[in-house]
Amino acid sequence: MTISPSLQKAIDSLKLQDVYLRDNFSHCHDDFDPKYSDEQEELDVQQMHVVRQTVIADLEGNGKLVRVFVRFGVRWVNPIVERSADEHGALEVVANIEAEFIAEYTIDQEIKQTCIDEFATQNASLHVWPYWREFLSSQCERMRLPRIVLPAWQLSHHRRGKSTGR
Repeated sequence: MTISPSLQKAIDSLKLQDVYLRDNFSHCHDDFDPKYSDEQEELDVQQMHVVRQTVIADLEGNGKLVRVFVRFGVRWVNPIVERSADEHGALEVVANIEAEFIAEYTIDQEIKQTCIDEFATQNASLHVWPYWREFLSSQCERMRLPRIVLPAWQLSHHRRGKSTGR
């Protein structure tokens, strides 16, 4: 995978300033008690990842700041078959953990919004991912939910053993 010129311009122009938690939600539904549940082996895990928005803030004479809002989530579902005439499958959500983080970047030079948008969708999540991994791991432990170990996340062009043809 090669980096587009607009993405490279954003990488060169944006410097990570801060990553922090903006919002979170954790919940076990209804009668589900993960510590004493016999259903844990049957649960499926579904993940969510959304780059929700990008905001450019003026820092009153100190330049500009790009704020990227990234939302992650995990939910545990118990697949059950709905007892109806059409036999559609239904999912019973038993627990979920969600968090929204903000990654803030200073701007060294003026860049186009398209460069910022490409950076937000392709790079900002990489900066936030370690914070999400730690948050999810801690929340699972606190809530006695099944342990989830998320892998480290790398850009494909940074992986060893991948030839780029050059």
